[in-house]
Amino acid sequence: MHLKFVKSENTFDYFQATREYIEKHGRPEAFYPDKHGVFRVNHEGALSGDGRTQFGRAMEELDITLICANSPQAKGRVERRNRDFQNRLIKAMRIAKICDIEAANAFLPSFLHKFNQKFAKAPKDPSNAHRPLLPTQNLDRIFCLKEERRLSKNLTLQYSNVIYQVLADRREYTMKKAVVTVLETKNGAVSIEYRGRPLSAMPYHKMQARTEEVSSKELMTTLAEKATARGRHKPSRKHPWKMGKRGFSRPLAMEPAIA
Repeated sequence: MHLKFVKSENTFDYFQATREYIEKHGRPEAFYPDKHGVFRVNHEGALSGDGRTQFGRAMEELDITLICANSPQAKGRVERRNRDFQNRLIKAMRIAKICDIEAANAFLPSFLHKFNQKFAKAPKDPSNAHRPLLPTQNLDRIFCLKEERRLSKNLTLQYSNVIYQVLADRREYTMKKAVVTVLETKNGAVSIEYRGRPLSAMPYHKMQARTEEVSSKELMTTLAEKATARGRHKPSRKHPWKMGKRGFSRPLAMEPAIA
């Protein structure tokens, strides 16, 4: 019913794919994914968070149940479709001379239409279980990262290694130690809300960034981009690598002093 090429399986790309699906078909009763870390917390005894992933929280706000399959065999129909796509879709793109992700995504709707015409079967129950969005369900506010923070007595909070200052008037000063919600979109825009009311805030101190997390699928691309950004390092003429044997001195023999 929906296909999309992305660079890796991450929360924001799943947000976007799910949003496109809902805008086209409506809200399903449930999604039946695997146990990928986007869908559920796989670390037993996790010390932080409320036991939900960002994607799980978004599905709760949309009243969509997540049912995580225990094995690939449990999702037999989906896995068989994946096998067909690995065969037919790859060959169709090769014939169409598609070699980049933008052209591949533009090609998917026509391919999927022809694929369903050839293989789709009428369901036993023809009723549509999808539901329309409710007026209170704003997809822009749902498909973003949301985390709670507690304001300090100075009305500051820390999020993603940045300290934010809430700009206060008399009303805001009553919010000392209050729990607020931080929202972050895919493009990095951060906003802060208190009980659904937006607050005026500004970043004023950026802490040392954490070590960047990169998936194995993006590792080589990330390394190549960083190498290009830095430029190739060129050792100086006096570097030991260029001086050959002359660049290395022999160790001194230390003799005990004789009184």
